[in-house]
Amino acid sequence: MPIIKKVIDKLIKKNISISVAESCTGGLIANTITKYSGVSKIFSYGIISYSNKAKCKYLCVSKSNLSKFGAVSKEVAEDMINGLYKNEKTKICISTTGIAGPHGGTKLKPIGLVYIGIKVNKSNYIFKKIYKGKRLEIQRKTRDFIFSKINQLI
Repeated sequence: MPIIKKVIDKLIKKNISISVAESCTGGLIANTITKYSGVSKIFSYGIISYSNKAKCKYLCVSKSNLSKFGAVSKEVAEDMINGLYKNEKTKICISTTGIAGPHGGTKLKPIGLVYIGIKVNKSNYIFKKIYKGKRLEIQRKTRDFIFSKINQLI
């Protein structure tokens, strides 16, 4: 996890605040961030919004987007980072929504499909990834992609 440590150190050094809204990663991103000393200066909070009800209540996810596109969609990933930003105004907001398996996949939305939202300085970036592997592997690959992408964006 050298890239993660590098990113955390960079965030602390530059005093860049961060918050996360996780669904399919179930708190892995927040857990990873809080493993490092000094992050209380930059890590605001993390929410695990696993249910659609929680996504709407705490992140202002559009019920229309949920019914039209489903929870696992670029629209919901974007709603999640926008809701997170509305609540906290951190410089970086991260969202994850996907199907980590081992069940729940369909032909259109297979196991391993993840949408990742990253808001950096009010600019939104949405990524669609399809990962192979078991549940924890998919979650870890999602986390690693996020830290790699943040490293490029800051």
